[in-house]
Amino acid sequence: MEINKQTGLLSDVAYRCSPNQDSRPDKEDISGIVVHNISLPPGEFGGGWINDFFLNQLDSKAHPYFESIAGMKVSCHLLIRRDGEIIQYVPLNQRAWHAGNSHWGERERCNDFTIGIELEGCDEQYFEQIQYKSLAELVLLLCAHYPQLNTGQIKGHSQIAPGRKTDPGPYFDWEKLYSLLQNS
Repeated sequence: MEINKQTGLLSDVAYRCSPNQDSRPDKEDISGIVVHNISLPPGEFGGGWINDFFLNQLDSKAHPYFESIAGMKVSCHLLIRRDGEIIQYVPLNQRAWHAGNSHWGERERCNDFTIGIELEGCDEQYFEQIQYKSLAELVLLLCAHYPQLNTGQIKGHSQIAPGRKTDPGPYFDWEKLYSLLQNS
């Protein structure tokens, strides 16, 4: 897997272009990674609902929960499915709409300078070992490609939007991720 510097796309990864993106204020400032979780409907895995959501094609009548998120315009740069498959929705050099109202230290508007990575999962269940492996590989690739990034610049959505967000949740094993990063 490699990053194309011109397009911001990863090789060997499925790409589905989300309309929920725009230009970063500073394309050179990619200095953080935000880890999220998502499952649609909540607690259910598989299927195409996440794709539909990020592509603004979610049928709000297909499930009662979908009515509550109808019309939301969100995206992420990358999704890691339960089986470790990686899907890209937004080029890395573009701003994905993943963090919302957020702050990282003194900096606000985390979408401006971070890469958003969603894990297919939820706050109530453990993540799969293969997801940690894929996440660690992505983080190392991103750190090698972007000089402002290092493995210490990873936060959960709950850390940049405290009180508003809870993901990646209590079942996300940060120690496991950092161990994989150190041993790779």
